[in-house]
Amino acid sequence: MRIVSIADISAVVRGRRMELGLSQGDLAQQARVSRKWINEFEAGGKATAELGHVLRVLEVLNVSLDSVAGAPASDVGDIDLDDILDGLRRG
Repeated sequence: MRIVSIADISAVVRGRRMELGLSQGDLAQQARVSRKWINEFEAGGKATAELGHVLRVLEVLNVSLDSVAGAPASDVGDIDLDDILDGLRRG
């Protein structure tokens, strides 16, 4: 998946949190942020989210952001986030 906005990261966070069976409160406690912050971030309401908070959340979820300089997105590998989220909704 090509990350081009904070909304892209928040969608990954929500999907991964649900995949791991964590509540927003559980994630917030482990990442040392408030549950309200997690809720707002996942809803896309944190367009100017503090990078340190985002990185702590990603660390707790064991999600890494990889960069391949100069490589087109298709060379990095395609992930269909909609398919992942649909699968999570189906349970």
